Amino acid sequence: MTNNLLFTINVSFPKNGFTENQIYALTQRVTQLSSHLQTHTKDYSSQRGLRKILGKRKRLLIYLLNTNPSKYDELIEQLAIRGLKLDL
Repeated sequence: MTNNLLFTINVSFPKNGFTENQIYALTQRVTQLSSHLQTHTKDYSSQRGLRKILGKRKRLLIYLLNTNPSKYDELIEQLAIRGLKLDL
């Protein structure tokens, strides 16, 4: 499924500068770091890097939600990640 998603995103948005591609790449990095941290629980440098990546992905998700809510909903569903906690 992951390769299918990458193909779908790359066909739709061929450049890496698109917000959707950046969020996808950050999500892939988050999964890699999460699996690394399961075996290396005291790797504090990687924990800090993971928090920075999550913050950057959150900012990009907020931007995408504000600019194109339909793309945001579609991307959240495709990547199977939790949506933003919004105070309504």
